[in-house]
Parts: sequence; structure tokens; C-alpha cells
Amino acid sequence: MPISITTESSDSFRHRIEVDDRHELLTDLPKSLGGEDSAPDPHDYFDTALGACKALTLMHYARAHDIPLTGVTVEVSHDSSQEKDGRYAISVELTLKGVLDDTQRATLRRVADRCPLHRLMTTSEVTIETRLAQGAFSQ
Repeated sequence: MPISITTESSDSFRHRIEVDDRHELLTDLPKSLGGEDSAPDPHDYFDTALGACKALTLMHYARAHDIPLTGVTVEVSHDSSQEKDGRYAISVELTLKGVLDDTQRATLRRVADRCPLHRLMTTSEVTIETRLAQGAFSQ
């Protein structure tokens, strides 16, 4: 699944994101960093990925185990004040919808922390290789 991020204008920080040639998103920097704040910034997408993964995981698990979960709202916030020191604190609040007993609610709470991105963010060693494309490009 290729993801391509392309500058929209040399006069701004706004970029177009294409995911697998089927989905389009935008990103920008906040005004405090010189952007126009016209779209989510990369940190927003990082936090969004975690929240979306938790929501999808909960719905999938509930359906597979006949738990009457009718919907979920995931609110994600972060504290990036110590990011330069290697700490990025994320807080997640789940609102579970449906007629659920305490056992089902507790189970879903535990399942949320086992979503693939939660595990990736907290237990995996991630390596990133950045390289320059071959050839000259201009535009």
C-alpha cells in the first residue's frame, strides 16, 4: 500500500497525501509553526491512527464475540511538552455504546489496549530507512 505525500505549493506547508491511489488526505502545520492550519498536522494523524485502530478493533472483537456493542467514541489527546526528551504521552477515553454489562465493558477496555497500533507504538522496535529517489526531479 504505497502512500505518497506531495507539496501543493512552494509558498505553503500544505501537502496532499494519497493512500494507495484510492484515498486523499491533507496535512499542514499549525499557524504557530508557520503553516495555515488548513489540515491536521502529522502528530494529529499519529494520534488519529491509534484512536481509529482502537475503535475498529473494539467493533471487530464485539461482533466476533456477540457483545452488543453498537458503537464507540474514542477521544485522544496528547502531551508533547517533553517530546524533545523522548516522552510523548497519549491519553485515550473510550465511550462504549450499547447495553453492556460490567464484564463486557472491562473486556472491551482490555481489548482496546491490544489493538495492533497500540502494540506497535508500545512494544515494537521500529526502524526507518530514508533514501533519496534516483534521478533528477524538477517542478
